[in-house]
Amino acid sequence: MKVIIFDFDGTIADSFEAVWNISNKLAAEFGYPVTQAGDITQLKNLSSKEIIKQSQLSPLKIPFLVRRLRKELSREIPHLQTFPGMEPVLRSLQQRGDRLGIVTSNSRENVVAFLTAQNLVDVFDFVESGLALFGKDKVIQRVVKRRRLNLADTIYVGDETRDIEAARKIGIPIISVTWGFNSSQTLAAENPDFLIHQPEELLQITKANDK
Repeated sequence: MKVIIFDFDGTIADSFEAVWNISNKLAAEFGYPVTQAGDITQLKNLSSKEIIKQSQLSPLKIPFLVRRLRKELSREIPHLQTFPGMEPVLRSLQQRGDRLGIVTSNSRENVVAFLTAQNLVDVFDFVESGLALFGKDKVIQRVVKRRRLNLADTIYVGDETRDIEAARKIGIPIISVTWGFNSSQTLAAENPDFLIHQPEELLQITKANDK
């Protein structure tokens, strides 16, 4: 049995447009520039740390910004959808006997509300949330300890460079997906263990990794 831990935004939920609109709405309050549509491609080619540096957002403001983003995003949950092809893949993984979980910077309440709306609550064994943008490794370690998981059987799936960094810190394989925030080129430059372009590839990789 594999334990497959998923990021949420940009990996399972197609929330980019909602997050983009909310971020622009909060720009003046938190002191960073509004992102124009023409800037999106450039942003997708930057690492998570490069984006924070370019925004000139004070690190002290990041936790407060994340809280506000979570609060505003809660209103958008009814309008969000899974990425095409993701739902049947998640169900196939569960039916195969894999154990699925979510580790996210979003709030647990938002994720559970989304899963409920999409009839996917039963697919996941756990949903864990962390406020720090660059602290997912600590959240995953907490999950591993609390649930007595075997790191050798654990895989992480995410769409950003910070997901790759988190997986590397704790020594588990990372599957990077190209349908989320960071571009394929940016993810590839960080040398993830696997780089996939369609949800169906998750079934092939995780099955092959069982051998």
